[in-house]
Amino acid sequence: MTMAEAKYKKFYKLMREKEEALFLEFEKIHYAYKENSNVNQKEFNRVGERVVEVIRDWDRKLCSSMGKTMYGQYSQQVSEKFWDLVRQDFDQIDMVGVKIG
Repeated sequence: MTMAEAKYKKFYKLMREKEEALFLEFEKIHYAYKENSNVNQKEFNRVGERVVEVIRDWDRKLCSSMGKTMYGQYSQQVSEKFWDLVRQDFDQIDMVGVKIG
């Protein structure tokens, strides 16, 4: 018998499925940005801003129910784990909106 999948992992998978086209678009520009950040900065930020909005929305959904319970103190940790999953797939996500040169 396997342990139930963590809720933050379920939310991450669901978010990627529901917003598949957006994440595929971001995946392409994310790769291009890693290859040449100067050339791809504008498009990376344009698509990345939409992606970050979606991620924050799903993060709020994930943690909002916890904040109202005795598990409120854990919601920050769960949020961090959720964002860690994001960063595993998109290690440049924190560069969205950052102006280079």
